[in-house]
Amino acid sequence: MKLDPKFVTRDMPDSQIMVAVGSAAFSGIVRSNKTAAFIVDQLKEDTTKEKVLAAMQQKYDADVSVMEKDLDMVLEKLRSIGALDE
Repeated sequence: MKLDPKFVTRDMPDSQIMVAVGSAAFSGIVRSNKTAAFIVDQLKEDTTKEKVLAAMQQKYDADVSVMEKDLDMVLEKLRSIGALDE
């Protein structure tokens, strides 16, 4: 899976924004906190859910089940706006 190239991100001091460009069906702005931004950044290259979760485990000191729940929530949001190529 990978972030659809029709979506671009820009980092802000405490967040990240993502917008669709070109012919994407979604028109709007997605604002991500630092954790969601980390996940989105992992998706800029073709990867798997397991690899993203492993990267999160290396970066964050948190319960794996909490990280997996956060990851699932971000992936579902990206799917709902058509930002995820699977």
